[in-house]
Order: sequence, then C-alpha cells, then structure tokens
Amino acid sequence: MKKLSLVMMMALGAFTFQACQNSGSKDAVETADSLNTNTDTSTSAAATDSGTIADEDSKFSTEAANAGMAEVALSELALKKSTNADVKAFAQSMIKDHSAANEKLKALATTKNITLPAVVGEEEQKVAADLSTKAGAEFDKAYVDQMVKDHDKAVSLFEDGSKNVKDADLKAFATETLPKLKAHKEHIKTIKDKMK
Repeated sequence: MKKLSLVMMMALGAFTFQACQNSGSKDAVETADSLNTNTDTSTSAAATDSGTIADEDSKFSTEAANAGMAEVALSELALKKSTNADVKAFAQSMIKDHSAANEKLKALATTKNITLPAVVGEEEQKVAADLSTKAGAEFDKAYVDQMVKDHDKAVSLFEDGSKNVKDADLKAFATETLPKLKAHKEHIKTIKDKMK
C-alpha cells in the first residue's frame, strides 16, 4: 500500500511539474481565459445553461482587467519620466480612474467566479519595457501615442461589452465605464495635438 501511495504521489508530482512547465509559455491573460473556460459557475449569474462562464463575459473581463492594469502601470511610469505638465496630469488621472475601475471589476469578477490576470500581458509588458528606455520629449511622445492607441482599443472593447456581455452586472460596468474612457480618449488626443 505504501508503494502504491508513493507511486501515485510521484505521478501526481510529475503531472503538476509538467502542467507548470506548459503554462509558463502562456501570458497572464491567456492563462486567465483558460481558467475561465474550465470554471464551473453554475451558481453565478454569468453562467450559461452549460454551467460555464459565458465566453463574452470572461473575454471582456480579462481584456478589461489587462487594459486597466496596463494603463495604471504606464501612467505610473509617466509620472516618473515625463517632462510635460499636461502628460503628468493626464497620467495622474489615469492612475486614479483606472485603479477605481480595476477594483470594481475585481470585485465583480470575484462574485461571478471569473479569474482575472494577475499581471499585464506580454504585449503590454513589452510596451512598458520600451517606454522605460525613453526619456524627456521622446518619452512624452511615445506615452501619448500609446495612450491614444490604448484608449481607441479600450473604447471599442467597452462598447462591445456594453452590447454583448451576457451578465447584467458586467454589462452595467461596461456601460458605466464607457463615458469616462471616451473622455480620456478625447483628453489624450487634445494633448497630442498640443504637442505637434
């Protein structure tokens, strides 16, 4: 019996090790999406008839969390590196607004049994690494360009979410957050125009 237990523990250990090795190649967003696909949420309002999280809900939630965390991280970098008062003020509002939205989404995800990424995705990490190599006016231009691009994507994501998300609470979150994202988008485009 002891030999059988030992063999079973070794097999389980090998399986766990292999699973960890394979998941290392996924980024945080893909990992969260994968976990959501396999989660039973039959007690959650975000569940479909089959008991799994609606694809639209988990996809929206993980992408929104990733985008929000990226905005905060890049804006914290901007507070340290920017030489432009408008950029610094914008970055400060990004940290405040996106941190609040991130916390609200995190609370919703917890109640809906949706796994969110713990860190930003690989693409966003590369953007941050690239921005961190820049300084002065070069940094400001790159940060502003990235914020324009990110807010174009975020507005599109939240417009989609407000229409296609199945869960009423997540849909309300998308709908309530959208006007602030549109305001951010207009604000950063104004800053970009001033810098030309």
